[in-house]
Amino acid sequence: MKRWLPLIAAALLLTGCGYNDFQRLDEASKSAWSEVLNQYQRRADLIPNIVATVKGEANFEQETLTKVVEARAKATSIQVTPETLNDPAAFQKFQAAQGELSGALSRLMVVSERYPDLKANKGFSDLRVQLEGTENRITVARNRFIQTVQEYNVLARSFPTNLTAMVFSYGAKPTFTVANEAQISAPPQVDFGVKK
Repeated sequence: MKRWLPLIAAALLLTGCGYNDFQRLDEASKSAWSEVLNQYQRRADLIPNIVATVKGEANFEQETLTKVVEARAKATSIQVTPETLNDPAAFQKFQAAQGELSGALSRLMVVSERYPDLKANKGFSDLRVQLEGTENRITVARNRFIQTVQEYNVLARSFPTNLTAMVFSYGAKPTFTVANEAQISAPPQVDFGVKK
């Protein structure tokens, strides 16, 4: 019985260490991240069709189209690997490129409102609906990823699983951030143009 005591003690210690939880949440975060990438790819695949449709509008602003094409090229040129999830700098670079692409697409959609022929174009209208749906899918996928990373990070920082995290070098994972956090946290200035 005495020789079994160390084995029983070791088993009891290991059940509370969280090693398996780290593995489960690491895989869940990779899976959630893959879905984010899948939705970003879906958006990137829509862009050439949108640009081709918009080019049909003779007077359309070329600078806006150029910015969309350049932002897409930059966003798709960044190679993303599972290690990106554990590298805050690489993750930030990828996130910034995707943010630039989102901004360029938003500008394209706003500018397109000024072109009645383009707005009436059925192909453009369909592509716009697909793009809006894709943006919603991106938001859902990012939210799932954020939740999974949050669970992982809480596990990495909570006692006693933080000891396991230290032993196996399981650091906190980066998550999505807002590039212009200070700007969006300021209250908006509203001016109704009413003179006293």
